[in-house]
Amino acid sequence: MTTLVIGANGQIGKQFCELAQQAGEPIKAMIRDESQAEWFSERQIPIIVADLEGEFEHAFEDCDQVIFTAGSGPHTGPDKTLIIDLYGAIRAADIASEKGLDRYIMVSAIRAEHPLEAPEKMRPYMAAKFAADSHLRFAKVPHVILKPGPLTNEKATHGFAGTMEASPEQSITRADVAHALLHVVKTPTLKDREFTLLNGKERISDLVR
Repeated sequence: MTTLVIGANGQIGKQFCELAQQAGEPIKAMIRDESQAEWFSERQIPIIVADLEGEFEHAFEDCDQVIFTAGSGPHTGPDKTLIIDLYGAIRAADIASEKGLDRYIMVSAIRAEHPLEAPEKMRPYMAAKFAADSHLRFAKVPHVILKPGPLTNEKATHGFAGTMEASPEQSITRADVAHALLHVVKTPTLKDREFTLLNGKERISDLVR
């Protein structure tokens, strides 16, 4: 089962691609342009050049499922949030539905269903995630939505929690999100489920059981 990784050049995307390659999971890394190719080529990770701000349907060829972990980034304005985090995610869901893919795996955000409770600068991003998740729930493709909490850059702990109360730090490393994605990819029966992701004491296999 080949997985298209949209957002492969991001911090979570790169870590997931490397883990998947090491685990022998077939993937195709979607990158915006050839200038991003070197890192993937060095690791023999297959790439496809496509841009969420343009046409990218061709990236889905010969893929069975898709991960959406793309983001406009913290230094862009609401315009890019609308095009990448909202419209890009919706378009990807529609393409996945049309092509009959097995699954769409979304990296969303904790409490995305309550955008107005987020800090003011984060509200456009949370609103985009809320709308994209809502669209995915009604799309004609099975889905898994992962909702990580505040992200950190520490090494993977391999410990998870599904609630704020069970998470001492109330955050999660990007590395652990990548490991959670790998577990979901390796569990094809996991469909139409949503999980909060934080660091804690559970194994990912127990959390998503």
